[in-house]
Amino acid sequence: MNIDFPFHFDARGRTAATDDADHIRDMIEELLFTSPGERVNQPDFGSGLLQMVFAPNSTELASALQFTAQAALQRYLGDLIDLQQLNVTAQDASLSVIVKYIIRATQQSQTNTFVRSAP
Repeated sequence: MNIDFPFHFDARGRTAATDDADHIRDMIEELLFTSPGERVNQPDFGSGLLQMVFAPNSTELASALQFTAQAALQRYLGDLIDLQQLNVTAQDASLSVIVKYIIRATQQSQTNTFVRSAP
């Protein structure tokens, strides 16, 4: 079992655990919404997607950020997932990311949606 994200305690008062599929989903979420330079020992870790929430909407910006997010997923999680599709959309102050992938260990197909809004 893996530690669940975000970190919390379960009903028994122990560190909450999760299965492999949910742990991979959690790792994708962490990677997508971490800005490059945010992690001290991994300055390249992250995708830069949160910049899109504050930037003016344009197809060029969306394409560029979608490309960097795909590259980050393949670089950091490519040994765990086979990325099938990634769609990034920004509307007003909300960012939505749809990720379709196959878990390499089980060949299980997954589709997850991640949403962030500006505070």
